[in-house]
Amino acid sequence: MIKLIRNAQLWMVSCALGCILVPPAVAQQAAIQVSAEPVREIRIANRIEALGTLHANETAVLAANLTETISEINFSDGQRVKAGDILVALTNREQLAQLDEARTGVADAEQQLERAKQLIASKYVSRQELDDRTREYNVARARLRAVEARLADRLIRAPFDSVVGLRQVSVGTLLTPGMAVTTLHDDSVMKLDFTVPELKLAQIQPGQRVIASSRAFPDTPFEGEIAVLDNEVDPVTRALRVRALIPNPDGLLRPGMLMSVMVEGEQRQALVIPEGALLPLGKQQFVMVVTERDGATVAGRREVIIGARTAGMVEVLEGLNEDQQVITHGNFRVSPGQLIDVRASEEILP
Repeated sequence: MIKLIRNAQLWMVSCALGCILVPPAVAQQAAIQVSAEPVREIRIANRIEALGTLHANETAVLAANLTETISEINFSDGQRVKAGDILVALTNREQLAQLDEARTGVADAEQQLERAKQLIASKYVSRQELDDRTREYNVARARLRAVEARLADRLIRAPFDSVVGLRQVSVGTLLTPGMAVTTLHDDSVMKLDFTVPELKLAQIQPGQRVIASSRAFPDTPFEGEIAVLDNEVDPVTRALRVRALIPNPDGLLRPGMLMSVMVEGEQRQALVIPEGALLPLGKQQFVMVVTERDGATVAGRREVIIGARTAGMVEVLEGLNEDQQVITHGNFRVSPGQLIDVRASEEILP
């Protein structure tokens, strides 16, 4: 029994000596190489990102309001037209004859009225005769205006400066009321409609700058500004519809295009760290920071509350100060209190 006790004592002493006599090179190997960046204070702006659909500033589907045959078509597909240009003429031979008749009637009534005015001065006609001639002249003019209106109904004009869509009729087509001839779009300015979550209503208002992009033109940003907010929130999606106006001088944008939208808010001072420094755990966010303990550089863990994200950076609302450093490379390999060796990113061993 005594011999066993002595053996146990010798084993404990040897273990203790072994722990004490660990070479310094072995202890140094415990430090993990990491890279770190300081917490910075910069000016950032709240950004809202969404998807939107383009609409023309003005859109009209040209159609006739009567039944008649097309006699002329004065436009081609994709042509740009001015307000008032005659695009389609309907058969109007009868109306032209009525126009000549009405003009002749006006000219004759005007001559009779002038003659009556001259004779009443010489007292050869009564005042009643002059009143009758005046009434006949006014009736003739009203008939002329009526014929001109019927004739104008047979001319389909462009209601505003626009670009013409695809033609859907031909000469000789019998138009009926409501039958589409073509579609016109005023694309000088485009309306971009998108939705914003109800929670972000305080961050958006008319006049804010927006930047839109399209897959069709990936290298071309389109700038505009918010024109109006809808007057109600959708009770199902809890989102508000927003409309922005984007100038389109080159005609690149077309109605119906899908656009990515970014709305820039007011700038403010904020603490930011690289996005790669975050260590998410469920709904919480943590970072590993560089700290000092007993003269050694060790890692520490901090829980942070984050805000906006922008260009690889993330805003820190709570949990860090400007004079701290966060580990950006190797942060997933260290634990709190572990020795670290802070180096440049390119010096870290894989």
